[in-house]
Amino acid sequence: MGGLVPKPRRVTATSLIINRLLTALASGHVASRIWLRDPTVFVGASAGAVVLQSISKRLGWLEAATAGADLAEALKAFAEEVRSNGFTDVILLGMGGSSLCAEVLRDVPGDRKNATKLVVLDTTDERAIRQITESLLPQFTLFIVASKSGTTLEVTSLERHFWSVMLDKLGAEETGRHFVAITDPGTDLEALAVEKGYWRTFINSPDIGGRYSALSMFGLVPAAITGLDVGALGRSAERMAVACHSDTPENPALALGAFMALNASDGRDKLTILLPDHLAALGPWIEQLVAESTGKDGRGILPIVGEPLGRVAEYGPDRAFVAVTADTSGPVTTLARDLERAGHPVFRIATMTREIGGEFFRWEFATAVAGAALSLNPFDEPNVREAKLRTQAQLDIRVATGAFRLDPPFERGDGYSRRESRPEHPTARSRRRYFALLDYLPMDPQRAELVEQLRGAIRRRLRMATTHGVGPRYLHSTGQFHKGGPNTGIFVLLTAADASATPVPGATYTFSTLKQAQALGDFDALAANGREVVHYHIDDPTADFSRTLEKLLAQIDD
Repeated sequence: MGGLVPKPRRVTATSLIINRLLTALASGHVASRIWLRDPTVFVGASAGAVVLQSISKRLGWLEAATAGADLAEALKAFAEEVRSNGFTDVILLGMGGSSLCAEVLRDVPGDRKNATKLVVLDTTDERAIRQITESLLPQFTLFIVASKSGTTLEVTSLERHFWSVMLDKLGAEETGRHFVAITDPGTDLEALAVEKGYWRTFINSPDIGGRYSALSMFGLVPAAITGLDVGALGRSAERMAVACHSDTPENPALALGAFMALNASDGRDKLTILLPDHLAALGPWIEQLVAESTGKDGRGILPIVGEPLGRVAEYGPDRAFVAVTADTSGPVTTLARDLERAGHPVFRIATMTREIGGEFFRWEFATAVAGAALSLNPFDEPNVREAKLRTQAQLDIRVATGAFRLDPPFERGDGYSRRESRPEHPTARSRRRYFALLDYLPMDPQRAELVEQLRGAIRRRLRMATTHGVGPRYLHSTGQFHKGGPNTGIFVLLTAADASATPVPGATYTFSTLKQAQALGDFDALAANGREVVHYHIDDPTADFSRTLEKLLAQIDD
């Protein structure tokens, strides 16, 4: 699609911004070509056979919109079996797309019948793992092990841990009945489920990438567990899919994708998602979908989610806004109106919670459209693999030498250690910079409020967009944008000593060691890609992390 993005020029009216690219997208038959599974719509015919073939193998999400209604009865029956077998708690072990869509479906309002409690565990954090382990009621608990590849490091480690716990409590004959797998065909996880005697294995279509899997088994199974009407979810998605076929401005996803792409090419690459409180869970899912799909080749779109609402004057010229206006007089609607009056581009979505299936599909198709308009492959994630390799390298070094490699080394501070990596040839400071807090501190729900206050303070003081990534989950989300997108981020990475050390069965390390290796591996990856990153480590596991965090971040300046 090279050449579809016109030469940027300054405009302020949202309708003109959208229409400028919509005309090019319509004349290029972008929507039609996506439906025809034409990989050249994204990267052009000269991309090479390997790239084009890899894209062709990741377009199964287009058909997933129709699957929900077909699978509804079978999944409803499974959810009823879960309850009839006495399971009161379901714990999903997953990362990235395998867990984020489940959180959305669990947390958004909806008509639910006979819901079973669902907990999503997508971390290697000692405190979070021990909290669930110690409160576990084995005879009433079902685990869903969700991994597309079947080899996701975090999921594999969590499965080993909880299998060991359940085996100790229930014995070999009973434990398998408490485990269910969701994976692609032929994976190690599928084989493991057979070997260990899992109760059920749901095989997903292999041509659906993780972040596009909300309408596949990875989303539909949790939806059924939480009491949602899977048939209604599928019908909602199907209605949206039908609306997304046309090469006209009336195509809702074509319009959103055009808005995203043109603003990014025009310097407004911080796509700020304004959500009402009851739809807040949708934010992290959108964040992964858009950031991981577009953040590569030094370009991309960075979703800003979870920021507190602010005054219009606090938002810089690198922002574009998507406002989900579920009502006509709420704070999101009011801010959207004021932002547009001030000249900021605003795209409105008047969504209904019962149409969440349609919203999943709208955003998936719009992200694909944005990738096509920006001549990016929205279905690969090269820098995610880079971080994984550097994590493994840190683990290998620790096994060989007894210590991690710290390059550069730490310098001692007041209650913490500090190190930083700055590029030899830094990019010119610009109005497009953003601040990313990479948080590997032990889980603490109370810290969320402080982080929100800090993000608001940074925006007020510097007019800078902010993100908050909780490690290691962000490695499967914004982590791709951090390394592959524009080099405009200021990264502050936070780690701390853990009060416990839970072994990972079958491995030579603990969960604490694994999480530290993931943080260090990401530091190494950021530094290798010329990013500006500061790392603070707190040695005392009993420290007041909130107070220390506030003190450290108060030092940050542009």
